[in-house]
Amino acid sequence: MLDLNKLTIEKAHAGLLAGDFTAVELTQSYLNAIKEKNGELNAYLEVFADALDQAKAVDEKIARKEEISILGGIPLAIKDNMLIKGRVSSSGSKILENYRAVYDATVIEKLKAKEAIFLGRTNMDEFAMGGSGENSAYGPTKNPHDLTRVPGGSSSGSAAAVGGNLALAALGSDTGGSIRQPAALCGVVGLKPTYGTVSRYGLVAMASSLDQIGPIAKTVGDAEILFNAIKGKDPNDSTSLDSSAYPKQKEKMRIGIPESYLAEGVDEEVLKNFYESVHKFRDYGYEIVDVDLSVLKYSLACYYVLMPAEASTNLARFDGLRYGNHKDGADLLGDYLKTRGTGFGPEVRRRILLGTYVLSAGYYDAYYHKANDVRHLIRQAYDKVFADVDIIVTPTSPTPAWLLGEKTADPLKMYLEDIFTVPANLTGLPAISVPSGKTSTGLPLGIQIMAPHFREDLLFSFGKRFAKL
Repeated sequence: MLDLNKLTIEKAHAGLLAGDFTAVELTQSYLNAIKEKNGELNAYLEVFADALDQAKAVDEKIARKEEISILGGIPLAIKDNMLIKGRVSSSGSKILENYRAVYDATVIEKLKAKEAIFLGRTNMDEFAMGGSGENSAYGPTKNPHDLTRVPGGSSSGSAAAVGGNLALAALGSDTGGSIRQPAALCGVVGLKPTYGTVSRYGLVAMASSLDQIGPIAKTVGDAEILFNAIKGKDPNDSTSLDSSAYPKQKEKMRIGIPESYLAEGVDEEVLKNFYESVHKFRDYGYEIVDVDLSVLKYSLACYYVLMPAEASTNLARFDGLRYGNHKDGADLLGDYLKTRGTGFGPEVRRRILLGTYVLSAGYYDAYYHKANDVRHLIRQAYDKVFADVDIIVTPTSPTPAWLLGEKTADPLKMYLEDIFTVPANLTGLPAISVPSGKTSTGLPLGIQIMAPHFREDLLFSFGKRFAKL
């Protein structure tokens, strides 16, 4: 019987090569865990019927003494907004509940080439809109550490699957913290790469200048393996970049803490754990300095203007005429109203309305244009700080996992959970959440490490060191 709790990608790869277990046995162990736990967690929307066939093909390759990649035979979970040819990709929405992808997303192509095993597609907040996992049209995901609490979102199913040992690792997408925040709340590692380093081709778009695909894993090392497998410039995505083309600077051994940004609204246990975590770096020889990021007080307002604006534009394509569910009305307008009114959930409708408003005549300059100006100021502030420090560290989430239903009636309270994560998306900077301990009641906590553009190497090195401290 495999101990899934202690398994990592590196250990699983070594075990496959040594013949300690087969890819079929490894995959079956996860399928058994899914069968046992998914009914209460609701992490998976669909478990793929051919998972064992995928694993069998890897075993046959090993038997022929052929080389396999480090991801060969590794069971992964895929967020429901990434296209896998021939499979349903609903983005957690009723409007796409029967939509089958006609091509593979670039990240899926890359993982198929590495012969990774796709266990299934995971639950998510509808169209990635939400920070709790409660906005899915297919019911909320629950936290594997406490079934009465949220797992975070929007990559709720992916984080719960890895945190609950229902997958060895997973892919998520991050628009304002949707990988890092659920990773922190579920006690795992979540990486939001530099914008453009991972292709978005085949990702159902929410906000195109903010979205980024990234890994969720049990260790920093596993997140690094998955990131290296999916990164790279893609001719199908004009915003994608070759990160290896950018030179790396020597480490300064300095860590920045934006003290003024931690002044209010942060749970006491989160703050205590954060400072205990930071002090561990002092013992390793790093200098801890206070950095001026006072402009971040505008980041949440800036994000909640830009993100809905882009989302309302992207979601205009879902009208039920070309693909997705269709409802008949009295006329064409009636078709639109019925299809979108029943196909989109409350949070999606809220953000579409907000986004359309800020883009409308008379308000574009006052809201959207102003928010873009603020975004530029935030980028400049980070550039200035990173001239002096290697990384910036904050809590990942201002609170531990909250109770299911606790914040659904107050959207603004829910949006405040993004306070530490949205700056990385506004600036395109890479950021990683790593587990940093637990509350007195056993709920996972995480710290967020941010680095300059294309310096994922710093995130991995700092993250690995932190894990050993």
